[in-house]
Amino acid sequence: MKHKVTKAIFPVAGQGTRFLPATKSIPKEIMTLVDRPLVQYAIDEAPELERSLRKKGKAELLSVLKATNMESGAIAYIRQHQAMGLGHAVWYARRLIGDEPFAVLLPDDVISAQKPCLQQMVEAYEETGGSMVAAMRVSSKDASSYGMLDIEKEQGPLVSVRGMVEKPPLGHEPSNFAVIGRYILPPTIMRNLTKIKRGAGDEIQLTDAIAQEIDQGRDVYGYQFSGQRFDCGSKAGFLQATVAFGLERDDLQDEFSEFLTGLKTSQSTARRSKLRA
Repeated sequence: MKHKVTKAIFPVAGQGTRFLPATKSIPKEIMTLVDRPLVQYAIDEAPELERSLRKKGKAELLSVLKATNMESGAIAYIRQHQAMGLGHAVWYARRLIGDEPFAVLLPDDVISAQKPCLQQMVEAYEETGGSMVAAMRVSSKDASSYGMLDIEKEQGPLVSVRGMVEKPPLGHEPSNFAVIGRYILPPTIMRNLTKIKRGAGDEIQLTDAIAQEIDQGRDVYGYQFSGQRFDCGSKAGFLQATVAFGLERDDLQDEFSEFLTGLKTSQSTARRSKLRA
């Protein structure tokens, strides 16, 4: 019987240099996207799983989740004393994770989806076990910004993985499948993180610890989620997410859509006037 995923890690490290000077006064993760802090979107994605189970009447699974519920103020926070990479930040939570599988959600990656990305992954994980990462196709020119998957086989939304490379040089990516900021991982990852050396960027990479799972004969999968991902660690991605989430809101979409249409019309008019001049 496979373990259920009842714990999640939300790494909120990083200096947010791409958002300076705003991040001189507030952490990047609490910058407001429409009317909620950025990190709240990732947190909401995790409780959505419980709401789905309740709606479907999955009483047995709900009891597992309820047993792990923490009252307000009881959520654990751990400070990473040295900025040594995502893998190092995740490793700091090892004593809270214990011997259980766990999820990792990166708040910078905001995903708009009818069914939350993590829920899609959990449903697939119940069938596969192992390690699972959210995967998305990217262009060759962007591959050097991601952990990239070396694919063995593609079967529907699942891809079996035979290797992973963190931020490969241009033209050396093993496929066009990139790792996006949602993970479901076994507790053996923490042991791997204890032993591995610094990798790309002179940091301890979570990707390297997952790659060790493959070397040790355990299964790793990529999951091609349904939805649109926004890189809210960049200014352009943050603005794109603001527009997309604003247009999804019943209380904002009419007024916002009218504004955007008018703005586009006025910009087109100004451009034509400039060309005539």
